[in-house]
Amino acid sequence: MNNSIEELIAKADVLVEALPYIRNFAGKTFVVKYGGHAMVNEKLKDSVARDLVLLKFIGINPVVVHGGGNEITTLMEKLGKKASFVDGLRITDKESMELVEMVLVGKVNKEIVNLLNQHGGKAVGLSGKDSNLLVAQKRPPARVTVEGEEKQVDLGYVGDIVKVNPEIMHTLSTQNYIPVISSIGVSSEGEGLNINADHVAGELAAALKAEKLIILTDVEGIFLDEKDKTTLISSLQRRRARQMILSGEISTGMVPKVDACIRALNNDVRRTHIIDGRLSHSMLLEIFTDQGIGTMVE
Repeated sequence: MNNSIEELIAKADVLVEALPYIRNFAGKTFVVKYGGHAMVNEKLKDSVARDLVLLKFIGINPVVVHGGGNEITTLMEKLGKKASFVDGLRITDKESMELVEMVLVGKVNKEIVNLLNQHGGKAVGLSGKDSNLLVAQKRPPARVTVEGEEKQVDLGYVGDIVKVNPEIMHTLSTQNYIPVISSIGVSSEGEGLNINADHVAGELAAALKAEKLIILTDVEGIFLDEKDKTTLISSLQRRRARQMILSGEISTGMVPKVDACIRALNNDVRRTHIIDGRLSHSMLLEIFTDQGIGTMVE
C-alpha cells in the first residue's frame, strides 16, 4: 500500500473520530473568545476563520467575541496618548473611549467579519450597542496601592455588564449568520463602555445557554506550576479553579478568563475550555478529538 493511500485512510479515520462529536453538537451554540496571538499572526487568523466557518457548515452555531487591546494601545501611541492600566484594566477617559470604539468596532471587528466572509461564511459585526445587546454600568473607582499608598482611581468609561439581550443573536444564528461581537457595552444613558472581552464572552455564553465557551489565549492552558510545562491541568473543577485564584496560583491575565468560565458554568453552559490559540486548528483539536488539548474548566 503506497503512502498516499495510507494518508487518505488516516484522514478518513480523523473524520470517523469526529463523527460522534459532530452529531452531538449539531444545532448547539459555541461562544468563542478570539484573542491573543491568533488575532495578529496572519497564518493563525486564516486558520481560525476557516475553523469557524467549518463549524457553521456542519451545523454548529459559533458566536465570536473579540477585544483588541494591542491595537488600541498602538493607535493611542501613534496619537501621542499614553495607555494607563490598573489591575489589568485600561483607564479610559472620554477621548480614549472614542479611540477604543473606533478600533474595536470600526477596525478589528470589520477585519474579522471580512475574513470569515472570504472563507465562505456569512458574518455580521455587532457591538453591545446594537439592539442593546450588552447593557452595562460604569465600574466604580478602584482602590489600588501606589508606592505604598492606597488611592482611589477612577477607571472612567470601563463597564460591567448588568444585562444581556440575546434576541438578535438567536435571529442571526438561525439565519445561518456568524455573529462577531466587539467588547463595547452601552450604559442606560447611551454611553459606550469598554468591557473586558473575556467577561463579555462569559456573559454571552451564560445568556445564550451555550454548549461550550472556548477561550483562545497565548498559553497551552492552566498549569499547577507555570514554570513547569509538564504540569498542564487538562481538567479543572470550578471550585478548585476559584481556590487557585484566591491563592494566587491563577493570576494576572488568566484570572478574567477563568472567571468567565466559572460564570458560564454557573449558568448552565456545559463545558468551558481555555486553549492555545497559537496552535493551528486548536479549536478543532479540542472539539473533535478524543484527547483534546488545553484546560477544560467544568
